[in-house]
Formats: sequence, C-alpha cells, structure tokens
Amino acid sequence: MSGAQASRAATDRASLPPAAGALSALVLELLEAEADAAARLGDPAARAAGIVEAVASPLDDDDLQLALYLCYELHYRSFDGVDPSWEWNPALLGVRAALEAAFFTALGQQVDREDVEPGEVGERLFALEAADQGPSLSRRLEIAPDLGQFREFVAHRSLYQLKEADPHSWAIPRLAGAPKAALLEVQGDEYGGGRAERMHSTLFAKTMRALDLDARENAYLELVPATTLASVNLMSALGLHRSRRGAIVGHLAMFEMTSALPNRRYGNAMRRLGFDDEATDFYDEHVEADAVHENIAAYDLAEGLAKSEPELAADILFGAAAMLFLEDRFARHLLDSWQDGRTSLRRPL
Repeated sequence: MSGAQASRAATDRASLPPAAGALSALVLELLEAEADAAARLGDPAARAAGIVEAVASPLDDDDLQLALYLCYELHYRSFDGVDPSWEWNPALLGVRAALEAAFFTALGQQVDREDVEPGEVGERLFALEAADQGPSLSRRLEIAPDLGQFREFVAHRSLYQLKEADPHSWAIPRLAGAPKAALLEVQGDEYGGGRAERMHSTLFAKTMRALDLDARENAYLELVPATTLASVNLMSALGLHRSRRGAIVGHLAMFEMTSALPNRRYGNAMRRLGFDDEATDFYDEHVEADAVHENIAAYDLAEGLAKSEPELAADILFGAAAMLFLEDRFARHLLDSWQDGRTSLRRPL
C-alpha cells in the first residue's frame, strides 16, 4: 500500500454507532436529523441536564462518555452522513456543556490541584511521573504477549491513535513565543515531518491492518467502554477550550514523558508474536521520537508556558495528573478483565 493509500485508509470515516443509553440516544437523535431541525426537538440541553443528574459515576458511565465523545468528534473528521453544521449548533453545544460539566466535576473530585512556582513545573512533572504507581499494561503485554489481548488493546487505542496529535494541536493558536515553538517541534514529528506516510496516525493504521483490524476511524467506537472513552474525551475537553490551554499542555508533556518505554515494550510484544518491522513501525518510531520529546515537552513547553503565564502553572500540573489518573484506570480495566478471563471491550472483537 502506498503512502497516499495508507493516509486515505486512516481517515475513512465510520458510521454513527448505536446508542448506549438515553444520553447518547439524545445526541444521536440530533445528529441523525437536519441541523435546522434542532428547534423542533424541544430543549435538548435541558433534557440532557435532567438525565445527567441521575448518573452516579460519570467517569464510568458508557452512555455519558459515548455521548460526549460523539459531540467532540464533530470537531475532527466527524461521522459518515452527519450534517457538518451540527459542529457549532447551539442546541448540541448546550448538550455538550451539560456532559462536560459532569465530566469535569467528577474528574476534579479525583484529581487534586496543587500550586507550584512556574520555574519548578518541569521538575514537578518528572516527580509526578516517578510517583505514579499505576499498573504496567505494557509490561504485562511484553512478558506474556497474547494475540487476542493485543488486538483488543489496539482496538481501544485506535480511538486516539488514528487522530494522534490532533487534540493537542488545538493549543497551537493559543500559545505564543517559545512555548508555541516547542509545541510545534513536538507536533511536527507526530505529523511525520511533512511526510504523510510517516504520520503517526498512518503508522498506527498500518499496525491495525497487520493485526487484521479495521483501520477506519471510530470503527470500534461501539465496543469501547467508558474507561477508554474518558481518556480520549479528556484530551478533546482540554484542547477545545482556550481556558484550559495550560491543562492540555500538561497533558501533552506527561503523555510524551511516559511514552518511550511502553512503546518499546509494545513493539517487543508484537515481535514475540511473530510480527515484522512493518507491523511494529508505529511503536519503534515512538521509542526514538518520544525520548527526544520528553525534555522539550516538560521544560521548553510546559515550564516555558508557566513562566510566560504564571497563572497557568497549576493548570499544567492538573492536566498531567488527570492524564495519569485516567491512564491508570484504563490499564487497570484491561488487566482486571483479562485476569478474570473476559474481554476488556463491551463485546468481544
């Protein structure tokens, strides 16, 4: 497959998934209608707010997280057959606001905020990374690689990796000076340095095809549970709001700092399963790239932003801590599911 063909395959759009409950059904009701029909659908935002009030655990609720993901996906490449004008439709934005409020309230109850001096942000990020006691999913897959489990893992990750870097790129026009230059240095590598066939999303699609998986964006959306959706929704929720630009920078910094070793292990797992260098290209690329990126992201980008806008220092650490918290939950869900002999998806592949 040529680079152009690989790029097209990675951006083919899937259809809308089935609803997981009342909230996602409400969003789907809107998206399946003409955008100018929203006024005839009552008050969707009020309906959403009423349903959200009954959600006991927003971070674990498949329905709420799917509804929020559907709203955010309109700002990327959307779904086949959806009217593009829904992206900024006030009725749908009202629904999204109700979902976001529940999401951030729940996250704020789990992730502490801490004050930090701007010049200490880089050091604090590395301290957060060192203190993280989450389970090592990558180590488990490297030590005892299982093809079925690895395919599940890749299906989970496809929701982000097939649009890798895009959520963080929302921060580009919101930064200035040296932090913006540092962000562009990191993002340039994520997008293949101008070569479509080396874009990380394209490399991941190649890995998916090697595993006999559907490489269309969102092909596995209906199978992915809340724990996975929450980790992707966090990136979109932070990236799409200028007021949260500090948090998306902190998220990216921690993402880069914690990436190189796990990706080395994932590549090793695939090799032990008998796959060749073409199949492991995505993981091998990240071992080299992210080792270079971690100091740029922690010091030039994150600490640089804190020094230029000191009021964002705490937000930067919050974004990093929230990323670790949701990633730990994701890893624990997969490992616990496999330990119990069941699929980590809502239904088996």
